[in-house]
Amino acid sequence: MNSGIIIFPVNQVIESFKMIGGVKELLQQIKDKAVSNREELEAFRLEYLSKKGKVAALFEELKNVQKEDRRAFGAELNNLKNLAQSRFDEWAEALGKQGGPSAKAEPDFTLPVPPFSYGSLHPLTLTKKRITEIFSRMGFDVADGPEVETDWFNFGALNFADNHPAREMQDTFFIEKGKGRDDVLLRTHTSNVQIRLLNNKKPPVRSIMPGRVFRNEAISARAHCIFHQVEGLYVDRNVSFKDLKDTLYYFAKEMFGKESKIRLRPSFFPFTEPSAEIDVTCFICKGKGCNICKHSGWVEIAGSGMVDPNVLRNCGIDPDVFTGFAFGMGIERIAMLRYDIKDLRLFTENDVRFLRQFSGA
Repeated sequence: MNSGIIIFPVNQVIESFKMIGGVKELLQQIKDKAVSNREELEAFRLEYLSKKGKVAALFEELKNVQKEDRRAFGAELNNLKNLAQSRFDEWAEALGKQGGPSAKAEPDFTLPVPPFSYGSLHPLTLTKKRITEIFSRMGFDVADGPEVETDWFNFGALNFADNHPAREMQDTFFIEKGKGRDDVLLRTHTSNVQIRLLNNKKPPVRSIMPGRVFRNEAISARAHCIFHQVEGLYVDRNVSFKDLKDTLYYFAKEMFGKESKIRLRPSFFPFTEPSAEIDVTCFICKGKGCNICKHSGWVEIAGSGMVDPNVLRNCGIDPDVFTGFAFGMGIERIAMLRYDIKDLRLFTENDVRFLRQFSGA
């Protein structure tokens, strides 16, 4: 007969009292705890927060508590766990701001050195640096100018005719067109820097102009809409075509080897007269003929010529007093010859497998 009296199992009552005491004891321990280095922080984690720690052990004992008390005890245990985690996070943040391990921890000099992963310069950067280094030894300084240019500096002052094909949309990237000499475009060569240099500095002028240029071309293994050039300019009294030839001959020998020879082929450029294409003996076959030089024994490296008198006049320089020569070469072209690269697109695709090959260059 049910008398209305509830009898608790003795072992569950005892476990409840144990749980209460255990929670209070751990709460006080955590509040009194002090951590000053990462070793002590790790010891705290293992003692209280790990899967075999004291807090986890109390959660295991929760099943032995009376059912009607489990919810309240569970809430207390969660508070205990949150307190332990909060103290741990505070100490970890404080030690992190101190710069890692505390001053008490001595470095272990017997540990192996971690491997270093060295980067590499881009092949175009390496080639540009080499070109700049060679011409600097001949007294050329480095000049720079804007990539977004007006028609006058990019075409007009360089003696391009008004109906020249390069002025058409299919060859040049125009930003604002219809303003004549004030048309805004992406420069198609670094010759614009030559004009700006001559407008702001009177002869003697001896400079090279490396930089990025843009042309409206389809991208392929041998062409790209973005590429790099190095142009050179030397204007002074009594500058001759022989000075141009000797300058480029010295460059070819320094860049491609002492056995290199050059040849000059007559050509035409609006801004030079006379003009010449510069070929160098193929350094792969040494002039015997191969696929690189199309079995001719020669590879083209630059265009050049004496500065047209009209260009000097456009810059306010008297062509009866001063003469000069100019040349231009593609950095990609030189890099492809230098490193035997067959596809121009590799320079802009940022394929790490390709770039890593130049880590020792």
